[in-house]
Amino acid sequence: MKKESKSRFALENRKYTMIRAGIVSGCVLLVFLLLVIFLLSFKVTTVQVNGNVHYTSAQIEEMVLGENTFKNSLYLSMKYKNKGMEDIPFIEKIDITVVDRNTININVYEKSLAGYVTFLGNCMYFDKDGIVVENSSILTPGIPEVTGLHFDYVVLHEKLPVADEDVFQQILNMTNLLNKNGLNATKLQFDAYGNMTLYFNDVRIVLGDDENELKLMRIKEILPSLQGKSGVIRMDDYVVGDGTITFVSDEKEVETSSETEEFATEVTTESGSEESVQ
Repeated sequence: MKKESKSRFALENRKYTMIRAGIVSGCVLLVFLLLVIFLLSFKVTTVQVNGNVHYTSAQIEEMVLGENTFKNSLYLSMKYKNKGMEDIPFIEKIDITVVDRNTININVYEKSLAGYVTFLGNCMYFDKDGIVVENSSILTPGIPEVTGLHFDYVVLHEKLPVADEDVFQQILNMTNLLNKNGLNATKLQFDAYGNMTLYFNDVRIVLGDDENELKLMRIKEILPSLQGKSGVIRMDDYVVGDGTITFVSDEKEVETSSETEEFATEVTTESGSEESVQ
């Protein structure tokens, strides 16, 4: 009787173990199937990139996805939620939003740059406060070189050690005015007295220290007619509304008149003859 009872207990225990093992196996299989469905259903097939200037969209996509990255839209959106990118030059942070289960939007937030100085052969980019944020050999479109500042050393993530820190506010004001007028200066040069000269490739604009916003509005009108030329416009003694601005070419003198809406350019040759260029 006892043997039968033990045998029955062992049989029931074996059945229970088999049932439990089956349940566990079924759960594991279910989890695996759900994982496969999750991977296939939310696999990234389309990538949109916004806010990138220094890097191409293909480069940003490679940084985020790479060859071995888990290419799942939900996973990526959680991984890159306001993620700082300290190891990638010029990029402050990246975040990812899910457009649909197979499409993601990569939002790139680049560091705010006011200009750069050249030091030991490298471009030292600084922000509006004069803090050096990047050391790079990359020339960034739209970010002007700043010359005429005097310093003996440069330390990354510290302020440029210049004598007059007010110069950074001047640079910020000028870059804001340039952006407002859609102008892209290649260089901002300061003289020993703090006066600024703008470079637009080979055209130099000596600004002076007042009414810069109105002067830039005139410069915006004049620059197209001076494309490909080399010379200087002195606006340090220019009176706004005067009507005539003189461009002194490196080869000859050119006068730009505001008397017509077309802003015709008159070229004065050495013999005194004039040629009208529309």
